[in-house]
Amino acid sequence: MLSYRHAFHAGNHADVLKHFVLQQVLSYTNQKDKPYWYIDTHAGAGMYALDRGYAVQNAEFEQGIVRLWQANDLPAPLQEFVDLIRQCNSAQALKHYPGSPSVAQALLRASDRMRLFELHPSDAKLLRQHFKPAGRQVLIEQEDGFAGLKAMLPPPPRRAVVLIDPPYEEKHDYQRVIEALKDSLQRFATGTYLLWYPLLQRAEVDLLTDRLHKLGAVSWLHATLSIHAPAEDGFGMHGSGMFVINPPWTLPETLKQTLPYLKDKLALDAGAQYTLEHHIP
Repeated sequence: MLSYRHAFHAGNHADVLKHFVLQQVLSYTNQKDKPYWYIDTHAGAGMYALDRGYAVQNAEFEQGIVRLWQANDLPAPLQEFVDLIRQCNSAQALKHYPGSPSVAQALLRASDRMRLFELHPSDAKLLRQHFKPAGRQVLIEQEDGFAGLKAMLPPPPRRAVVLIDPPYEEKHDYQRVIEALKDSLQRFATGTYLLWYPLLQRAEVDLLTDRLHKLGAVSWLHATLSIHAPAEDGFGMHGSGMFVINPPWTLPETLKQTLPYLKDKLALDAGAQYTLEHHIP
């Protein structure tokens, strides 16, 4: 299916969690001088307008990045994240929101490389246009990211951060992410893998989280953020989760500091909550 367009959801609460965690992981990875690859299996369009087009139809960003943009009491790590978003905007107006590849581009060094996959033809075209000035540092493929990931591992520099965040429009995606992680760990056990998933009232979500813990990863972190209680009719996304394999040892403490703030700042009702668990030897 090629109906999903992330522009409808750009800058929402799920993007905030996903991209904040991504920023933390990449900033930590940058502490070593050795180059690495950033691999994005479902890259989207790269950059999203918040003042026109798809994003304004539901204006989900108003319940996400806008609340942080307007805050004056941000914890230091979240202030760094908002500062990154400000780099994509002029003056004080929030008109653009970066997708995960653009978040990564803001942090990658000259020696690092990006490998981006996007199957949707329209978004793939926008992605190529956005990253055309980057030249050889960025390789973009219009193909299925699950299949493309196999060809990228292990990466030549033997260091990589991989983001896997399919739209989950098809139930098969829940199984495919598990298969992709299993295969990736066999090919490249020392990579850092970030998996995003939606919190929905569906059996597939519960099964996914169970299977993630059974992958057998030695080092992992699991964080979730819900901004409201699940709907009585069972429909809609009330939050999202991030499962990180081989996370930075600093990440748990950062999230202990910031998840309570995000829960309070983004909450729509008393059902907002967060969870955080990890095992980092």
